Amino acid sequence: MLRTGTHRTTHHTDIDAPAEAVYGIIAEATDWPACFAPTLHVERLEGAGAPAAGGRERLRIWAVANGDVTSWTSRRDLDPGAARIRFRQEVSAPPVASMSGEWTVGPGATPGTARLTLVHEFTAVDDDPAGTEWVTRATDRNSRTELANIKALAESRDTAADLVFDFADSTLVDGDPEAVYRFLHDAAAWPDRLPHVSRMRLREDHEGGEYVQWMVMDTVTEQGSAHTTESVRLCFPQARRIVYKQVVTPPLLAAHIGEWTVTRAPDGVRVTSWHRVRLNEDAITSVLGGDATVTAAKEFVRRAVGGNSAATLALAKTHAEGGRG
Repeated sequence: MLRTGTHRTTHHTDIDAPAEAVYGIIAEATDWPACFAPTLHVERLEGAGAPAAGGRERLRIWAVANGDVTSWTSRRDLDPGAARIRFRQEVSAPPVASMSGEWTVGPGATPGTARLTLVHEFTAVDDDPAGTEWVTRATDRNSRTELANIKALAESRDTAADLVFDFADSTLVDGDPEAVYRFLHDAAAWPDRLPHVSRMRLREDHEGGEYVQWMVMDTVTEQGSAHTTESVRLCFPQARRIVYKQVVTPPLLAAHIGEWTVTRAPDGVRVTSWHRVRLNEDAITSVLGGDATVTAAKEFVRRAVGGNSAATLALAKTHAEGGRG
């Protein structure tokens, strides 16, 4: 039975990798969305321009917890000498009333290995038993997932870096930036507007000045093959910016995050689609054939994902320049 007051959870994992490699993964919080399944987006609000060197930083983090999107603001103290990072949520989201803890990387059982420990201490709003149970369940699930992700990344560090790559496409629009943003935001209309989108199921929640969109989308490639992806999008109308993460990806992708930005430029409106992809190495030959390489997989993803982005950008440009919006 859960006790009242402050609750503490501890999770461990043993990793066949040096402690400094493990610490580096934890320190670079803005990379988490491409590494940790529950993490959707991280923005550094203050400090720690070089996290691996230590110092203090302030982060805003969005994540999936028990099937819901939640966000909070945290302060972190990074101590690479002690291989420890302490964190405290500055602004928590109900049913969490307070949350703090630390990551600690210690020596493993044999030289060149590490033991990673993650501790959380939390309270629930009004010490409500249902809220306490929700936070405990979410903390346990996300902690286990994050530790498994860190272990896999650290132990495959020699090849993992080659599986991650970024790319972007952009276009210049002679039109209203708000019309462009609305075209990108109004994903429910995409099956009627975008030839590569055959079906869309969209759920949208609005909180403050932000929109959270859950998207289940069927996409058809130029070759006629179809796949279904599920994404969470965070829409920031004031900044005309949308960030997203695919939470259900095609087999070839282990992770896919992205961002749409609409900004004024001296000669018009610049619209950019940025992507970061982590390949699923185990699926490369099964998807692309027995002789396929990582390089071939990157080129395939660049054409497929970039092609869809380029098509969306072109239609957004036509939409805005035609004065519809």
